[in-house]
Amino acid sequence: MTTGAGFAAEGSPRRWEHPVGPRWLLLGDVGFEGSDEVDTPLALCADIEGLFVDLPPRPRESFTLVGCSPAGALAGLPVEALGTGEAWLGDVSLLGPSPGAPSWWGEDLGDVVVLARRPSVAVPGAVDVDLDGFVHVDDRTDAVVRPGDVAEFVLEGRDGVPLGTCRDVTGVFRVRAAPLVPRVRLLGCRPESSLSTALDAVGRSGGAGVRRRRIRAEVHAVAADGSAGRVIGAMVSGTVEAAEPSRLGAGLVDVTVASDPQEPLPTGMLGVLGHWYAGRPVERNVWAGYGRELRHLWAGVALTHRRPGVVDKPAGTTFELDGRFVTDVEGFYCAIGEAVNGPGGYFGWNLDAFHDCLRGRFGARAPFRLVWRDSAVACGSLVAGYDRRRLVPAVTVEDLLAVLVARDVVVDLR
Repeated sequence: MTTGAGFAAEGSPRRWEHPVGPRWLLLGDVGFEGSDEVDTPLALCADIEGLFVDLPPRPRESFTLVGCSPAGALAGLPVEALGTGEAWLGDVSLLGPSPGAPSWWGEDLGDVVVLARRPSVAVPGAVDVDLDGFVHVDDRTDAVVRPGDVAEFVLEGRDGVPLGTCRDVTGVFRVRAAPLVPRVRLLGCRPESSLSTALDAVGRSGGAGVRRRRIRAEVHAVAADGSAGRVIGAMVSGTVEAAEPSRLGAGLVDVTVASDPQEPLPTGMLGVLGHWYAGRPVERNVWAGYGRELRHLWAGVALTHRRPGVVDKPAGTTFELDGRFVTDVEGFYCAIGEAVNGPGGYFGWNLDAFHDCLRGRFGARAPFRLVWRDSAVACGSLVAGYDRRRLVPAVTVEDLLAVLVARDVVVDLR
């Protein structure tokens, strides 16, 4: 019987042991044969080289709207404004003539600036418009598939504001990019039976041999007590290329995996995970020294380390939020998680998750009272504008207060 994430078949927590002290547990699938068993233990590893890598910032992308009939803000830009902040459009959506058609749902561009405009060679009477910005994707290596049945694109700004049409667009649609980290190495690895099957197929030619070497696994961090918790966003996915005896211990192997395209997590994530190695953090505001990305990841680790079966505090409870370090929306989620559930606590890590937590079963049951101390920090930081990290309008203090009040939370700003 295949067991789930770190649990023995009878449901008691499984403690993972390893000759040199494991850091990582891989749970996943080998062969990609359509099996539902995607949480099979594959290996315990002392280290995973290439799992955490600091990449340069994602570069801005260039697009051209071909044969464009601009409208609204796209039409009214003077030539001298092009390429400057005055030609910033924010978000632009590319839609088919019939939005909602099942064949294609459209693509969204973020942080868009108009660079140039000139008469179109392809479509007389129209213009070609050069833009730069970003395509909304989950991973910068993602493919963006061109729709096959769209002869004209409808352009819209945020809230459906019309921006015109164009016959074609370049720079948006593309195949999946090459792996940003071509190879991942599982070091000091103790394979379980499923991974051993993949290792046995190393060197075999033909399609069957390659399929047997395909692995896809979620990575779980192993704590000091041998328990394991999932690391959201950490994956080892690709084809096993080689294996050799490891210098880290007898019977252990180092496994090289040709990685599928995906973004690694930043190296700072290792420090975040380290605060949970010996159990939950015991001090508040440890997250305060991190930047926005690592604060977001901190809240994700708090999510995966939620204590099961925690009962909500009674309705009417007063919680105190330490607002000294709420300089961004990620800091708010870290701070309210600790206000409700103590150091390392979780109470949402994006606006949708925050809504869900306020419905109960995450430590607090509405109605309750929230005393927000040093709220002036957030009031000066969480202001209206465009969030260039998330490529969406910024979440403001007013937005958060509206969500809280709608859930019958009394907020006392101090």
